[in-house]
Amino acid sequence: MTKHFNRKEIKPARRSLRRNAPKAENLIWLYIRKKQICGERFLRQYSVDHYVIDFYCPRLRLAVEADGPSHFSSIETIKYDEKRQKHLEGFGISFLRFKNEEIYQDLGGVIARIEGRVKELQKIRE
Repeated sequence: MTKHFNRKEIKPARRSLRRNAPKAENLIWLYIRKKQICGERFLRQYSVDHYVIDFYCPRLRLAVEADGPSHFSSIETIKYDEKRQKHLEGFGISFLRFKNEEIYQDLGGVIARIEGRVKELQKIRE
């Protein structure tokens, strides 16, 4: 069986992404770490196949992405993100995406949307 989740060869890249996280990711992390959202565990820079997810809740298969300006810099980048998300959705992973500006301007609203989605998924999984 092929291992798809948190492959060892991607560990240095994941570690580097955690160390050099953008401010928007650090802000979200302050509110979702240590089971602060409905008792659910989120992981930072979690990999599935060769893709890395900003935040991932394994029990609920929920990915949370903070999208900075580089995600919208070209048509190729946008298509890459779409392809990446479609591939990861093939593993049963659902996504919440937030632009950095949204995180900076309405962090409370972003956290509330994450909490709302977590509650929805908890009801489905129970």
